[in-house]
Amino acid sequence: MKVAVKGSRSSLDLSDQTFGADFNEALIHQVVTAHRAQSRSGSKRQKNRADVRGGGAKPWRQKGTGRARAGTTRGPIWVGGGRAFAARPRDYEQKVNRKMYRAAMRSILSELLRQERLLVVNELKTEEPKTRELVAQLKKLDVDRVLIVVDEYDDNTCLAARNLPDVDVLDLREVNPVSLIRFPMVVATKAAMQGLEERLS
Repeated sequence: MKVAVKGSRSSLDLSDQTFGADFNEALIHQVVTAHRAQSRSGSKRQKNRADVRGGGAKPWRQKGTGRARAGTTRGPIWVGGGRAFAARPRDYEQKVNRKMYRAAMRSILSELLRQERLLVVNELKTEEPKTRELVAQLKKLDVDRVLIVVDEYDDNTCLAARNLPDVDVLDLREVNPVSLIRFPMVVATKAAMQGLEERLS
């Protein structure tokens, strides 16, 4: 398939297998959920009645007080007591096969092309690390909230985009399903698109 290169009269030949795949919503949902789950720290921890200090002595005698029986002041129903079913550190990672991940990426990129949310440019870089230079280039492309995908990082472009809250720059090796669907527009260089085609074919 041929994709027009924005700002020039040339076009880029891309594989139909990679950029013409069907939209698989269930697969994309599974891969995105797994990717977001891997970013969870899973370090939440609460104290149960065994972890709480104190409570060794019986608070009052068993009979004769008219009060309910109690053997410790650190039970879950007591203020200052341990938590029933306390949370413990855990790993939220979900296994995703490599074939599933690549198929989801192909499906997302293909849908972005069909919805005209993926623009291809020859290159996108700034001569100096100035935000206004990058803003001017994005204005020519008529985009504001955008993910910029490059084949390799350019320090000036990264520094220029760092001060823009709705603009992110990613190397093609760091592109992931969450970043692709997070932004309404994606701008990729020709070299980045060819690199993605090689990685996902």
